[in-house]
Amino acid sequence: MMTTPLQAKPTILVVDDTPDNIDLLCAVLEHDYRTKIAVNGERALKIARGEAKPDLILLDIMMPGMSGYDVCKALKADPATRDIPVIFVTAMSEVADEQLGLSLGAVDYITKPVSAPIVLARIKTQLSMKRVHDFLRDQNQFLVTEVELRTREIVALQDVTIHTMASLAETRDSETGNHIRRTAHYVKALAERLRTNPRFAAFLTDETIELLFKSAPLHDIGKVGIPDRILLKPGRFEPYEMEIMKTHTTLGRDAIMTAERELGIEVDFLKYAKEIAYGHQEKWDGSGYPLGLAGDAIPISARLMAVADVYDALISRRVYKEGMSHEEAVAIITAGRGQHFDPDMVDAFLALQDEFIAIAKQYADSDQDMERKRETLELFTKVADAN
Repeated sequence: MMTTPLQAKPTILVVDDTPDNIDLLCAVLEHDYRTKIAVNGERALKIARGEAKPDLILLDIMMPGMSGYDVCKALKADPATRDIPVIFVTAMSEVADEQLGLSLGAVDYITKPVSAPIVLARIKTQLSMKRVHDFLRDQNQFLVTEVELRTREIVALQDVTIHTMASLAETRDSETGNHIRRTAHYVKALAERLRTNPRFAAFLTDETIELLFKSAPLHDIGKVGIPDRILLKPGRFEPYEMEIMKTHTTLGRDAIMTAERELGIEVDFLKYAKEIAYGHQEKWDGSGYPLGLAGDAIPISARLMAVADVYDALISRRVYKEGMSHEEAVAIITAGRGQHFDPDMVDAFLALQDEFIAIAKQYADSDQDMERKRETLELFTKVADAN
């Protein structure tokens, strides 16, 4: 018959200041368990907190220095030792003593003189319960880890989806590259500033602001449906061309809705992308498009984007024009307060001018970017002339 290897036996820490009690308990335990010994509370805590923790502790109450009660309190207060089962083994036999011991976190209470079969039975029961507890704790931790992993994967999938869709818009409009990055940061800065405003506090939570930041790059996704002869045209549009260009808001919203219908579900993280794509050309006074919404009827997400989009369009240089100065752009946006833009959002913009300037510099179009855009425009012009 094979015996259980010594290292596979559970370890019991016996804590008592009386040698005879220690000898008795060790004799009871020696066939089934490994034993460690501590003759005072301080030594018991040191062993319990060590690298090789005991599986269970048999703890006397009446000891010099720290009492068993004090030791139990310290064990249960320490995350590293609170899951170790404690059984009091003591000569204190009053009901109040047992009640206090159990209230401190002990799993059992044995009075002296001890009965070997009772001690072994109580230990076996508590170790079995500990194994179940440890299994459930490990399973719970595994599930928590899995949920965290899946959540990170979902967030990454959202980011990739938005980035891919935004990149699609970039391939159709060479002017949009750093524009979509700048406007995303402008939107986030405005949202952070406005989150303490009573009009917006309930809406602008941490989660919403993060979704707005991620969704902002899709504001012009509908431009993928605009013909090249209009989308890439330098200078002003003819009236009929402008009407076609205006449809990019509806095209963008509908593209996202079509994707959702194909999936068979409405995707929460694209809610604000639809609002922004469809509503960022609406104006506070109702003179915008596509619906002519006014005031608070315009989604907050779209109002934020309106400020960010116009500011960046004003200061950005194009192949066919130089960008305005920051001061000129500020003057135009200020003049649009209460007409084009939500007044509170303009006030937030004015308070964030330094941050807007910093964002514009960090994501500025390089000379290489402008050369690439110039070449694209020249190619388009040649193709248009040939046709």
